[in-house]
Amino acid sequence: MRCTLPALVIAGLVFIPMTGWSQGTRIVNVEPLTAKVGDTVTANGDGIDAANVDVLYLTDGTTDIKVAIMEQSDKRIKFKIPDGTKPGRWGLMIHLKSTTGPPLIEQPVKVTVQ
Repeated sequence: MRCTLPALVIAGLVFIPMTGWSQGTRIVNVEPLTAKVGDTVTANGDGIDAANVDVLYLTDGTTDIKVAIMEQSDKRIKFKIPDGTKPGRWGLMIHLKSTTGPPLIEQPVKVTVQ
């Protein structure tokens, strides 16, 4: 069986664990699900302390808005909905401090801004 270089590279990428994911860095839900500009929202998850996550964004797929983190621990991040955020459903995206793996990871949770 003969392997080409691209096949080996792809296979290597599949088997190299991404630091953020191997440590369980993820957001699993937000409270409340609906908020207004200026409201505080809590993102709950695992491994989301300042040692792993240094920036949190709201994203709609085209626009990314950096949020102000008010409190942060391994299990939760409290943040404010920034001024100027347009109404709609926004996803959360974390920036991992680690230099291995993807630095920005969109999370499978949404908050609706009124």
